[in-house]
Amino acid sequence: MHQAVLLDEVMAWLAPRPGGVYVDGTLGGGGHTRAIAERVGPTGRVMAMDQDTDALERVRGMPGWDSDRCILVRGSFARMDEAAAAHGIRAVDGVLLDIGISSDQLDDPERGFSFMKDGPLDMRMDRDRPATAADLLNSLSEEALAVLLRQYGEEPRARAIARRVIQRRAREPFARTGQLADLVADLYGGRRGRIHPATLTFQALRIAVNGELDALEQGLEAGLRILAPGGRMAVIAFHSLEDRIVKQFFVEHQGRMESLPEGGAKWVGSLPVMTILTRKPVTATNSECLENPRARSAKLRVAERQG
Repeated sequence: MHQAVLLDEVMAWLAPRPGGVYVDGTLGGGGHTRAIAERVGPTGRVMAMDQDTDALERVRGMPGWDSDRCILVRGSFARMDEAAAAHGIRAVDGVLLDIGISSDQLDDPERGFSFMKDGPLDMRMDRDRPATAADLLNSLSEEALAVLLRQYGEEPRARAIARRVIQRRAREPFARTGQLADLVADLYGGRRGRIHPATLTFQALRIAVNGELDALEQGLEAGLRILAPGGRMAVIAFHSLEDRIVKQFFVEHQGRMESLPEGGAKWVGSLPVMTILTRKPVTATNSECLENPRARSAKLRVAERQG
């Protein structure tokens, strides 16, 4: 069963109120959306987005799903302001982004996200995207692939993996997740410990296939454009690349006073102004990590828009 990560913490910091209007930019299994909908009550609205049609259909089919209170939209949260406007929403009281892959996507071997189960080497969240992970592996140069693995996966052996990929595909193109997982594990001398050797390689390819970091930057800007004064933005990230983008975005909009050589000071930063509410990222409790191992790497940051 799907477990929404940091559910209690998100509800406490986002603080949905009766009659409020909220955007959940990453519907996933619907856990966060349902919890927000319960708190806004019959007079509130929640617009939930996902670029994965499977996720939308799965949630629509859940018993007791409130279609009047919840607007489900297929699309990327990078354009949530346009989607909101299309549904007559001009300003919202809160925005939630739960970045990355959903448990349902990870558990389905046919989607190609997991190195634990063999399946097609796909990794597209939106199946209308043109290029799969296999397409990238079979077409990129050794240099381009090494850069991709280093930039998006922070993979320390990016060059060696890229070299082996080029050698391997000369004999047979990549088509299955097991082929790639085995190649990386073999380079590392087999699997050791809790973390699979192919973890960072799969992360890098998934980010590249879906343009995730660009979408996150665009989504933060789009969310802030429709956030009303006093509204809150809550973002859950699962690795350092995402978390760094969120932290820098919040810091830039919180701004700072900078001294002038001639005396006095001026405010430096991006508008509109936000106040960071979480001094450090909020993480899962030990009990949640035991129940839902995916929560171990989750980091929640929250900021509030000023008037």
